[in-house]
Amino acid sequence: MKADAPETTAPAHPDGPPEAAASVRTPGADRTPPPTTTTETLERAAPANAAHAQAAPVTPAAQAPADIPPRASGADRRRRLRSGLLSVPLAASLALLPSTAAHADGIRDQQWALDAMRTQEAWRTTKGAGITVAVLDTGVDDEHPDLAGNVLPTKDMVGFGASRGDRSWARHGTAMAGIIAGHGHGVNRSEGVLGIAPEARILPVRVILEDGDSARSKARNTRGNALADGIRWAADQGVDVINLSLGDDSESAHPEPSEDAAVQYALAKGSIVVASAGNGGEKGDHVSYPAAYPGVIAVTAVDEDGDRAPFSTRRWYATVSAPGMHVVIADPDRKYYEGWGTSAAAAFVSGAVALIRAAHPALTPAQVKRLLEDTAREAPVGGRDDSRGFGFVDPAAAIAEGGKLKPDDLKAASHGGKYFGSGPDPVEEEDPTAGWTAPAAGGLGVLLLITAVVIWRGRGRGRPDEFIV
Repeated sequence: MKADAPETTAPAHPDGPPEAAASVRTPGADRTPPPTTTTETLERAAPANAAHAQAAPVTPAAQAPADIPPRASGADRRRRLRSGLLSVPLAASLALLPSTAAHADGIRDQQWALDAMRTQEAWRTTKGAGITVAVLDTGVDDEHPDLAGNVLPTKDMVGFGASRGDRSWARHGTAMAGIIAGHGHGVNRSEGVLGIAPEARILPVRVILEDGDSARSKARNTRGNALADGIRWAADQGVDVINLSLGDDSESAHPEPSEDAAVQYALAKGSIVVASAGNGGEKGDHVSYPAAYPGVIAVTAVDEDGDRAPFSTRRWYATVSAPGMHVVIADPDRKYYEGWGTSAAAAFVSGAVALIRAAHPALTPAQVKRLLEDTAREAPVGGRDDSRGFGFVDPAAAIAEGGKLKPDDLKAASHGGKYFGSGPDPVEEEDPTAGWTAPAAGGLGVLLLITAVVIWRGRGRGRPDEFIV
């Protein structure tokens, strides 16, 4: 991931319509809500009037593609999970919550990944207690109600840029941390985002700035080794998992020896490395780093039916797939957004890996990677393809099978010709995504969450809003 590689991706979050921009983008300015005793659920809707829609500063690269279907209701999603490719017994994750509170909140009902990944079954064994996941990203809001108490002090490898209260601070990193280890909030923690490993700890390592940060260019020019340094530092802290929801999948992307060495260093110290496969699925499927480094668990994105997300890069290094569309994410502004991207998919797998490591702490990174491959559901024809790897991640199955593994001496491969594998799988003519060009593909340190729509604002009242990046 070269320090001076061009950025071609859209921001991880949008600037909303002018009238809403301050409330949506400025965490500190409006954190004190109007007096109310209720939580308001906002439906996904168009801006209140045409003026708002026209005023939204959305660039062509940032617009949501028309080919992405509208978000289904919670009930529709559950029906799709029962009948679609991700057919599983309807997990009782909502049974953990008072039904009235869950219904009033609405957010939990929209977190379809909890059912698809069979978290309820996995949680019978562990919720990730004792596991630390390093999130190498833009920083994490340790005061967010869904994360409070689960976040360790941040290690800042950049040293400048936006700070708490700025609109371009820790948005992407907070979103990823919530997917991994969010514990919700409110009565019985029935509100907000619930992560895959809600009892795991997050160690934020700031290695990149938000797309909207005015200091981002400076960081590219002066902190080009932040990712490699961050990986090594996290490994030295003894973290169990390193989440890399970022990457360079531009045409000029190439392996960086320092990053490769850092990844191999982390693997050798026992840290499991998970990365986004890339968002270049309809822009040439360029190889994305750090996902392509040997030993990394590279994650592609799928929708509720288990179909490849159109933007998800197809390459030989794909390990497994995970939810990457219509994903509910937390934000420092205390609102909740619906996002798309392989960033989210990687975070879901990092949460799954945290559960596996908690249940089987003696497993090596190579064993965990193989376990994910062997237990993935809905495997493609032939057992694997570049679109979905070995299939859809299944932490419950991996936990069950993990106890059967015997110690071995599997080691990650070293840097070499494996980087230059075959190209993407052929796109069949009937593939409905074949003609769509994915937004936000490529660029150095791209935050691989490409679209976000605000769907909920806690405490306080306001009109429904929709913001696209």
